[in-house]
Amino acid sequence: MKTNVGTADRVIRILVGLVFFSLVFILDSNARWWGLVGLLPLATGLVGWCALYRPFGIDTSRRAPHAASGAPVGEPGR
Repeated sequence: MKTNVGTADRVIRILVGLVFFSLVFILDSNARWWGLVGLLPLATGLVGWCALYRPFGIDTSRRAPHAASGAPVGEPGR
């Protein structure tokens, strides 16, 4: 599975995920279970892949266009 979440996007997802997940430990009522929503951005940030980005063709990672061939950009493949 190729990563489709860039570095800045990953950092933001991890921070937001941790903030939401901390609600599980901070809140006392049934509202604390909303903190489990934080697991989704936390997981996608740690893994670097977002399933919702795929159908929309979104890719925030900075990969070279011809990185799969091993040739530098601008040179033909080997």
